[in-house]
Formats: sequence, C-alpha cells, structure tokens
Amino acid sequence: MTAATSESTRFGAMSVEQIQTGLRNGEFSAREVAEGALRDIEAYDGQLHAFLETTDERALAAADKVDAALAAGTFNQLGPLAGVPVAFKDNMNLEGTHTTCASNMLASYVSPFTATCVERTMAAGALPLGKLNMDEFAFGSSTETSAFGCTLNPWDHQRVPGGSSGGSAAAVAAGLACVTLGSDTGGSIRQPASFCGVVGIKPTYGVVSRYGVVAFGSSLDQVGPFARSVRDAALALNAMSGHDSLDCTSQQVATDFTANLEQGVEGMKVGVVPAFMEAEGVSAEVRDKISEVAAKLEGLGAQLVEVELPHAQAAMSAYYVLGPCEAFSNLARFDSVRYGYRDPGHADLGSQYEASRAKGFGPEARRRIMLGSYLLSAGVYDKYYYPAQQVRTLITRDYQAAYEQCDCILAPTSPRTAFKLGEISDPTSMYLSDMFTISINIAGNGGMSLPVGLGAQSGLPVGAQLIAPAFKDESMLRVAAALESLYGCAQVAPGYAAASSAQERE
Repeated sequence: MTAATSESTRFGAMSVEQIQTGLRNGEFSAREVAEGALRDIEAYDGQLHAFLETTDERALAAADKVDAALAAGTFNQLGPLAGVPVAFKDNMNLEGTHTTCASNMLASYVSPFTATCVERTMAAGALPLGKLNMDEFAFGSSTETSAFGCTLNPWDHQRVPGGSSGGSAAAVAAGLACVTLGSDTGGSIRQPASFCGVVGIKPTYGVVSRYGVVAFGSSLDQVGPFARSVRDAALALNAMSGHDSLDCTSQQVATDFTANLEQGVEGMKVGVVPAFMEAEGVSAEVRDKISEVAAKLEGLGAQLVEVELPHAQAAMSAYYVLGPCEAFSNLARFDSVRYGYRDPGHADLGSQYEASRAKGFGPEARRRIMLGSYLLSAGVYDKYYYPAQQVRTLITRDYQAAYEQCDCILAPTSPRTAFKLGEISDPTSMYLSDMFTISINIAGNGGMSLPVGLGAQSGLPVGAQLIAPAFKDESMLRVAAALESLYGCAQVAPGYAAASSAQERE
C-alpha cells in the first residue's frame, strides 16, 4: 500500500473481514490500521465528541504485536478481532486510563486494573483506540447528561445519538471504530444502535462478565458490542463471552455466535406482539418499518406468531423502582474519601461528604440517588421494592410462555427515531425512549437492534429489535443475519462516508 493510499483509507469504516484480509495479503500493516484510525478520530471527532480519551500508545503497541504475528506466521492464532480498531464505553476500566463514567465525580480517576470484557477484547487481537462518551453513570437515553458535553448523532448533528452508550454507537456509525463496547441496563445499547443505524447487541444476562464495569443496576447491567454488521458483532461477542471467576453472575458459554448466521429463517417461528405496535407514542414510520420487517421475514420462510406479554406494560414502573434502588446502593461508594471529586475547604467530614456528592454528581444522577434512597427507606421498601420484584417475576414468566410458541420475538427498538438535542427536558418523557427495551433487562433475555433502513418521514435510521430466549442469543442473530441479507450491512453515516478500501486499493 502506498503512503497516500494509507492516509486516505478509513480503516474504522471497514469490516473485520476486510481488515484481516488486507493484513494477510500485505496490503497494509496493523500499525497503519492503528495510525489511520487514530488520525480519523483526530480529524472527525472534534465535531462529533464520541471519544473522551484516546489510547494511542496502547493501540500502536497492540498493532506491533499483530504485525509481529503476521511476520512469524502466527496471525491466525491471535483471535477473532486481530488487527481490528475497537473502543470502550467510559464505564469500563482499562488500566492506566481515565474511567470517568462521564461524571465530574470521577473526572480525575485513573483505572488501576482492567475490566474482563476489555481484557478479553484486547486478548483477541483488537487495537484499543480509547474511551467513549456516555450519559453520566449510564443514567440517560441521549448522552446529554454527560458532564463533558453531549455526543452528536452522525446522521444529523442537531439530534442525539441515544444513550447511555451514545459515544459507542456514534463512533461506529461515523466509521471511527469497527467495533465498540457498550453497556445496557434498560436499553442503553439497543436504543442508541437504533438512533445511529448500527447493530447493537445486549446478550443474555451472564453471557459477558461485568467485572470492572462501573455498576448502575447490578441485576440489570450487561455488556455488549456495537458494529456495522451482524457478523462483526457476533465475532466481538465470541471474544468477550464466557465465565469469569471474578463475576459470580457470569455463566459458562460455549456458543460460537457466528455458527448459525447462514442458516436463514426457513421454518423458524417469529413472535410479534400486537400491543407493542399499538402502544401510545409509537411513530407511524417506526410502525410501518416493523410491519415491513415482519412481512419480509414471512417472505423468507419464517412463520409469524402473535404472542402476548401481558405484564410488559408494568415494566417501566418496575424498572424505575429496581434501577434507582440498585443505583443508590452502587453509587454510595463514591464518597470523596478514597477517590472521586473532593470539595475543598471543609472542616469536618460530614460537610465535605455532602458538598462533594452534591457537586460531583449531575442532576440526573442526584435524581436517581434520591429516588433510590426514598424507595429503600423504612415504611416505603415494602410498598414499592417487593411489588417491583414480583412484577419482575411475572414479566420473566410472560417471556417464558411466549417462547413456548416462538424462537424469537420481533419488536420496535425505540418508539421513534432520534430526537433533537434539548427537545425532551421532562425526565418521564425521556424514560419512555426505552419503553420497548426495559422488559428484556428485567427478564434477563438477550436482545439486539438491527438497522432496517430510514424512516419515511424523518429520513433517519430505524432499528428493529429482536429478542431471544435466555442463553439462546444465536436465535436472534440468525434472524438478524437473514434480514441483513435483504437490508444490507449498516452504512457509515453520510457525512462521514468514504470510499471503501476495495476502491482505494491499488
């Protein structure tokens, strides 16, 4: 590859297969991939603000290891993400980097260790580019609660990228990384994937270790990948899944998530939930797109089955009891004593603690801390927390009953396409962005968002949500791959699009 071609190639906009084929054929080196991806971040991210920190030295060091393996003939032993530019949501610890959770509380915190999901991704040969913007402590659906400024949607800079993993989705949509990692507590992977027009997977709870990921809701959080194709996302899931002795909730997973991608949907039963399509707040363009997807699945040989989730309407209420209670407990550790923002000039520990937490946390974080504190207080706990756990059981049973009739469920990811910055100021209205995603976290099932084209009215990406039974994530990936054969892989957003590497190669 010539120097001029190397400088013009958008490596972050390539697929895993394109990068690895190019490396094997000697068309470019892994160091050129890392340098090119970092150069693109410098060139494009000033307007997008997807990254909070880049890790140039780590990326180049990882690239040199890949190049050494290529020279030694051991490239195939490196792992499924060998030579692939990746980046991580900033609630995932990476030793020696800042892990801020997009909060002033942790603005100066430097990770002393590495999260298992990050470690496994790098062990699979990935080139770590840096840390990505998010809603503060993952509290939000737009990335507007970040203490360091909102990420913009690559498709329209007047709109949000979704949240809380907005930086992760935007970086992939803009072609700044091939794969990114996000976390999903109530839709924080799937909703931004829908808004930014990329693939986003929240695997079954326990498939990926949560060790080293700053907790929001410990019974709800799950890590998953963003990518521009189902295969690339499945490869990333292969790299980071499996049991971890440091996370007691992680499970042994021996599944190859790429194994069934070519099998099609002939003979599969796909559930549709009429109540979801009729729900208040669902835009006409989203409803039309999901109906179109259902028809296409039927055309591919799948059987559509109507299923009921009678308690799904209570999921939002249960979530905003369970989530704040767990958040209150998890955020209690940020006391400004051992680490975190410490307000100066206080004579006693009590006033320092109070002032530091009041100033270190943003409005949404304070709102959820106070709500959780109230819900767990004496006289209130029995009234709300226990009933919310009972609703959780009912929702889980609803999904179990539905999966006796079908292999996978199709639903909208979000009730609408990406909204404008500042358009939604009411917290309750913002929470409704996750109306179709929250129940999956409560039940612990796997869910993903797949881009299925642009809305007829807005011209913005629409995501279809596919929901799988627990520990059968390969079912939704199989359906997603079949749909992708019709809709195509996700495109880089128009303002960031570049010629493919195949066109650029000499």
